[in-house]
Amino acid sequence: MSADLDSTHGTTKTAGSTVGPTSPEQDSAGTPDPAAIEAVRRELDALLPEGALITDHARLRTYECDGLAHYRVTPALVVLAATAEHVAATVTVCSEHRMPFVARGSGTGLSGGALPRADGVLVVMSQLRAIRQVSPADHRAVVEPGVINLDVTRAAAPFGYYYAPDPSSQQICSIGGNLAENSGGAHCLKYGFTAHHVTGVDLVTPDGSQVQLGGLAPDAPGYDLLGTVIGSEGTLGIATSVTVRLTRSPEAVTTVLAGFPSTDDAGAATSAIIGAGVVPAAIEMMDALAIEAAEAAVHCNYPDGAGAVLVVELDGPAAEVEQEFAAVRRFCEENGAFEIRVAADDTERALIWKGRKSAFAAVGRISPDYIVQDGVIPRTALPEVLRAIAELSGSSGVRVANVFHAGDGNLHPLVLFDAAQPGQDEAAEEISGKILDLCISAGGSITGEHGVGVDKSAYMPRMFSAADLDTMQMVRCAFDPRHVSNPGKVFPTPRLCGEVPGRHQGEHPLAKAGVAEIF
Repeated sequence: MSADLDSTHGTTKTAGSTVGPTSPEQDSAGTPDPAAIEAVRRELDALLPEGALITDHARLRTYECDGLAHYRVTPALVVLAATAEHVAATVTVCSEHRMPFVARGSGTGLSGGALPRADGVLVVMSQLRAIRQVSPADHRAVVEPGVINLDVTRAAAPFGYYYAPDPSSQQICSIGGNLAENSGGAHCLKYGFTAHHVTGVDLVTPDGSQVQLGGLAPDAPGYDLLGTVIGSEGTLGIATSVTVRLTRSPEAVTTVLAGFPSTDDAGAATSAIIGAGVVPAAIEMMDALAIEAAEAAVHCNYPDGAGAVLVVELDGPAAEVEQEFAAVRRFCEENGAFEIRVAADDTERALIWKGRKSAFAAVGRISPDYIVQDGVIPRTALPEVLRAIAELSGSSGVRVANVFHAGDGNLHPLVLFDAAQPGQDEAAEEISGKILDLCISAGGSITGEHGVGVDKSAYMPRMFSAADLDTMQMVRCAFDPRHVSNPGKVFPTPRLCGEVPGRHQGEHPLAKAGVAEIF
């Protein structure tokens, strides 16, 4: 993989097969059945407009992976959906033929959540890009799933509002993908994740039905089905419309860049700020290696010699921001900050953020291949876990750059390697897994905002008990008894829906093959 590509898991592998660390779930990618695929192709060709169905192998390969390029599968068929009816018709045909389907938005996901199936249909949602309604009075906007995250803010800005969730890829990632992964972003410390900003979804269920969950109201009575769907990574259906909450643009914004000798010092400043009751919109940290990459890529001019920098952004009423800034400056200075800059205008503010927002892609300037990891730890464990990561890096010889949401403990270690060198990719994978183990042992999680997908499914049993996973699977089976909606994601092994409880006579073929587990 070329170092100048925005790849985040950059080992080049053979298209048409699932690659990377294998879990039993990944073995369920499926062997294509030419007869079944042809039958589905004929039905979809009759239902969809001309040009909406892709069957040419060269064009199919365009969709063989999402942002996690380490895993690649060429889909059997691709549907370019332009309406909710196209989605519903496609899903209905897939359900009737028990053929897997996977939804894909902009393809910026970092966990393989939109990895296609070799025996299934990929439903591409990028043409559903209408912003149907912006209602400042209701603090709401209704958008289609292919709408780009930043475009929601652009549409709301003339009314004095914006859309708060802001992943680093917000200039290209789609609202539907954000919904599937419950994406966060730099400002999730104060404003929360996608789940806190979605009040309604129009959903095509795995049998092709169209249903509405929630709406304009802040909350709906009954079971929280909307909350179940958000963050379900496409395993419970496909959203065709999303109602999002708009946030009033703040009166004042102050962006601070502070240089520290080490990540320990920057972490201590972070703890002091939060411990004092100050809740910035964002507190982001980058270590020396991440700073080096950002400087090489975008020339962000961060403080010379910094072992770590903090980007702290404060927003709200002007008087409140002024008081909070005084506290932030004091805590940074008391914890060793040797340089503190305050953005004088929007141009300087954008340059400070450019270094942080470009960090993932920028690492390609200093390493031909790298893995973007995503884990969560308590803020108080930051110094301990960062030291442990440094020890892992030093003992293995695998470089790790750290860039993360320091305010809420969401780590994004970047594990660097060169796939052209024998054994380096395996070593990087091993270190990546050990970092997740560190997160779990510190009382955290294996993912904060990138999702589980195929990349982390094997780690789910390290965090959840068998009973926990069974309960999750039963919810999935309630939505998708035929197991056709993005199968092979999230869970380490698929469970068979509809099996009679108790002892079984004989062994099910899928269980015998090690692909499924009967419960």
